[in-house]
Amino acid sequence: MDPVVIPILVAAIVVVFLVAATVRIVPQARRYNIERFGRYRRTLQPGLNFVVPVADRVNTKLDVREQVYSSAPKPVITEDNLVVNIDTVLYYQITDPRAAAYEVADYLQAIDQLTVTTLRNVIGSMDLEETLTSREEINARLRAVLDDATGRWGIRVNRVEIKEIDPPNTIKEAMEKQMRAERDKRAAILHAEGERQAKILTAEGTKQKDILEAQGTQQAMILRADGEAKAVERVFQAVHRNNADPKILAYKYLETLPHLAKSDNNTFWVIPGELTEAVRAVTHAFGDQSTTGLPAATQPEGETTRDTGSATDEAGAPELETGLPPSLDAAAAADEVAKQAAEVVSDAKAEAEAARASQAPGRGQTSGG
Repeated sequence: MDPVVIPILVAAIVVVFLVAATVRIVPQARRYNIERFGRYRRTLQPGLNFVVPVADRVNTKLDVREQVYSSAPKPVITEDNLVVNIDTVLYYQITDPRAAAYEVADYLQAIDQLTVTTLRNVIGSMDLEETLTSREEINARLRAVLDDATGRWGIRVNRVEIKEIDPPNTIKEAMEKQMRAERDKRAAILHAEGERQAKILTAEGTKQKDILEAQGTQQAMILRADGEAKAVERVFQAVHRNNADPKILAYKYLETLPHLAKSDNNTFWVIPGELTEAVRAVTHAFGDQSTTGLPAATQPEGETTRDTGSATDEAGAPELETGLPPSLDAAAAADEVAKQAAEVVSDAKAEAEAARASQAPGRGQTSGG
């Protein structure tokens, strides 16, 4: 080999080495701390950077993006002397690479130990129930303490979260029983409230139903009474308009007698005292007709014979001309009418006795006369 070539190759290698040692390319979101002869010189920013070969060297390479650090569960004693295991999640970001590299030896370990001591101070002033329900308060107090302490380390704590609070197994079982009892209690209360509402609604519905039925019955009775009143009024007007004879009314009275004993609930019935007057009025309708040539009726013994030439009967009522044939005996006609009335009464009594016998067999029968 030519002796001139060797020095050229050596010089080229030295140049390449110097260029490689001089140029530093820093990626995005990274920071390089440069030391010159063991002393901090500067922090390289992302991009192309030049350093002094041999004199300058890269001490630390830091990532300035927001990072997540999850700590292992740590035992903590609560105010009511219960040991719970708590693990946290820390979100932090390096804001000063120089301070993060030179102010603290291991910032992650420092943050972890500071978190544990702060947790013990915070949880030590709370009981178990308050610890389980005060996560937001614990997170806020942790963040305040960590942010104040890590600020001089060039680190900003953005968020601290308690990932899990793990009480002892006996406490878990007791809590489960308590929660089950609470759920059973709420279920019983809801069931009782439901039954109460159902009974109230049922009572309201029954009340409304009774009110509507009562109103309907009232309206029906009013309409029925109005109809009966109008019917009676029309009958009364018809009687007065047509000037009905009292004997016709007495005969209609006798026709109504059989209906008095047709009720199923009657245990006895009474013949009205006006029956004899009605029979007598009907009898007078077929009484002595001397003015038409009829023979006078033979009066029963002990009674006064009526004056056949008089225009009025013993009651003072005017006699009617019936237009009966001359051969009709007035006394026989009166006896026939009385006999028919007695038969009507006897039939009504028999129907009443039969109705009572069919409703209550074996029970004593009572009849009115």
